[in-house]
Amino acid sequence: MSDQDFIGAKLALFIGVELVVILRDDKPDIPFPAHWDFPGGGREDGESPAACVLRETGEEIGLHLSEDDLSYARCHQTTSQAAWFFAAHLPASRAQDIELGDEGQCWQLMSPAAYCEHPKGVPNFQSRLKDYLDQR
Repeated sequence: MSDQDFIGAKLALFIGVELVVILRDDKPDIPFPAHWDFPGGGREDGESPAACVLRETGEEIGLHLSEDDLSYARCHQTTSQAAWFFAAHLPASRAQDIELGDEGQCWQLMSPAAYCEHPKGVPNFQSRLKDYLDQR
């Protein structure tokens, strides 16, 4: 599978030992309304997986990262298309730089264990996070 064949990308962004999570809007026309999500989203204009997740992270929480900040990347095949899952680790001090963009109700820091068990965590991302944590 090439970088050209994917729908979008998500980022498990660790700020210190916690994850940045975004409470999705509560709209019936979106997948997993009012669930805790990771930064990321759909691909635009033929961008690479890393460019996609970095752009979306900047738009959604105001943190502008570089490809060097990405410490993990894995492509997952969904039922019909591929999607990328990334991880990055930043110091706890970067939490002060987070600003919610136009999407989502709020953001917060959450422990990885709490996210993996949360009834409002997005199931696909819970399992991808568990896979990442098991590999570390």
